[in-house]
Amino acid sequence: MRITILTVPNCPNAPVVRERTTAALDGRNTEVQLIEVREDDEAARWGMTGSPTVLLDGVDLFPVPGAPTSVSCRLYRDADGHTDGAPSIQALRRALSSTTPAPAAEALECCEADLLDPIGRAGRGRRAPAERAPSTKQCRGTSPPTARRRSRPHSNP
Repeated sequence: MRITILTVPNCPNAPVVRERTTAALDGRNTEVQLIEVREDDEAARWGMTGSPTVLLDGVDLFPVPGAPTSVSCRLYRDADGHTDGAPSIQALRRALSSTTPAPAAEALECCEADLLDPIGRAGRGRRAPAERAPSTKQCRGTSPPTARRRSRPHSNP
C-alpha cells in the first residue's frame, strides 16, 4: 500500500492531513509520501484536484466526479455538511478500509488490463494520469485528449 499526499507549497493543511492519515492507519506500517505540486501540468499528471489530495496506490481516496485538476486549495465536506481543509480521521479510515486491490493484469486473461477504467475501477475512484498507459484509442466525435475546447460567447450581428 502506497499513500501519497499531494499539496501546494506552504499548504496549511499538509501537516494536518499527514497527521490524520497516520492516525487513520492505526499503526499499520505504511509509508506516507508528501509531494509538493507547483505547476498545472504536474497537477494533471498526478490527478491532483486541489491541495491536499490523498492518493492510495495512485488513486484519489475522495474523488469528485468532473473536478478539474488544479494547483489550488481543496475542501472536504463531512457527513454533517461541515467543510474542512483535510479529510477527517474517520473519513480516512472509511476510505482506507473500503478500498480493495485492483485485480492483477495476469488475472484478466481474456480482457485488457484496463477493463475497469471505464467503470471507475470497481468503485475505487479514478486512476491518476501518471499511472495510465498511453492510449491510441479515440472515441468517435471527440477531440484528442490534449486538445481543450473553450466556449466563446456568441455575438448577435
